[in-house]
Amino acid sequence: MGKEKVDANKKQKFENLLNTSFELFTSQGLQKTSISDIVKSAGVAKGTFYLYFKDKYDIRNRLIAHKSSLLFMEAYTALRKARIKDFDDRLIFIMDYVLDELAANKGLLAFIYKDLSWAVFKKALTTPAHNDDVDFGEVYRKMIDESGKTFKDPEVMLFLIIELVGSTGYSSIMYNDPVSLEDLKPHLEVNVRNIIKQYTVEEKEEKEEKKEKPKK
Repeated sequence: MGKEKVDANKKQKFENLLNTSFELFTSQGLQKTSISDIVKSAGVAKGTFYLYFKDKYDIRNRLIAHKSSLLFMEAYTALRKARIKDFDDRLIFIMDYVLDELAANKGLLAFIYKDLSWAVFKKALTTPAHNDDVDFGEVYRKMIDESGKTFKDPEVMLFLIIELVGSTGYSSIMYNDPVSLEDLKPHLEVNVRNIIKQYTVEEKEEKEEKKEKPKK
């Protein structure tokens, strides 16, 4: 068997395990899903599972990374086609796109956001789990570079936006609480713009910061 065929076979088994795990996790839950369930449904040996993953929590985290990467890159691809230049408008566009996609797929929303900490989400966005995945952290930094603006603690800014949009969007989509998603979006937009404004370094402030830096 040639190397290309072996690599293709390995990739197929890896993807089968990811797809099967996602189906089982979203249909019957993580706790009720065993590794035996996963390998049986995927049609692979248990030893094959351990070639790629430590345990079912590892595959869950890799799945979160993969699904998050796909979702954000779809949003970024749509953004590039929309040719929006302003940084604030670009983040709002991505926010709306992601929320609409999650509203159309509540199973994916429940899987990504349930008991999800910032640490896991950050890793999901910046640690590609699949060869086709893209580091969204790099995309975010590129967007900042293209904005022509300077931001204080851009990672903290992203953290606050994701926490706000993730938690309120989850409640709105899953429970229509406190309002529907469409009614929530204008409130989110105002708050996201305010967060961005708070972390934007004004030109005067930027000059003062440069003056204060000691010369080497």
